Amino acid sequence: MTTVRVGVVSFPGSLDDQDAARAVSLAGAEPVRLWHADADLRSVDAVILPGGFSYGDYLRCGAIAKFAPVMGALVDAANDGMPVLGICNGFQILCESGLLPGALTRNDHLHFICRDQPLIIENASTPWTQSFEIGETIVVPLKNGEGGYVADESTLDMLEAEGRIIARYVGANPNGSRRNIAGITNARGNVVGLMPHPEHAVEDLTGPSTDGLGFFTSALSALTRDRLTTVGPAN
Repeated sequence: MTTVRVGVVSFPGSLDDQDAARAVSLAGAEPVRLWHADADLRSVDAVILPGGFSYGDYLRCGAIAKFAPVMGALVDAANDGMPVLGICNGFQILCESGLLPGALTRNDHLHFICRDQPLIIENASTPWTQSFEIGETIVVPLKNGEGGYVADESTLDMLEAEGRIIARYVGANPNGSRRNIAGITNARGNVVGLMPHPEHAVEDLTGPSTDGLGFFTSALSALTRDRLTTVGPAN
């Protein structure tokens, strides 16, 4: 069986694309670098939009990135069911692109924040969270200046009712996110946006934990299982 290939997009201003690619490798999949100006997804099985400051965060975070050629192909692929993970700036881009509802705004205290952040997992059924248990607490780094998740009350109620909040902040709310939301998924469950950075918590040497690796092993397991289901058992 061929190796699972996970694309990692690089925009001008991306900071964490290399870290995301390394996390993919540590999980056992093959990272494939995708360039923002290239509409070809290179036959990958999943895509990660990494953290950083795409196009300098001019206008709004992610507002310019949504027009990149790669995003046209990515939106089509996501709507067809491809797993997509947006981390921090990637989460902002997913919201700007309409793949996820709501928006990310300036932290309510108006300061950049960088700390190890406890999260509680609330949805373990997406391709990016299947390695976790509902109610499990993990710790991954959080670093953002515009990380407050906002949406109108009807959208927030819908996300609650449909189980589309994948993780919430534990303890003091770090950025003013409504209902302590740290990450959400789309209705289909294949697109996930997460403000904290799991790619920075994949090795004991550098991370506060290895808890973040579960997001990447989840995708590998989900995609491998889907291939086995499609191909069927060997004779």
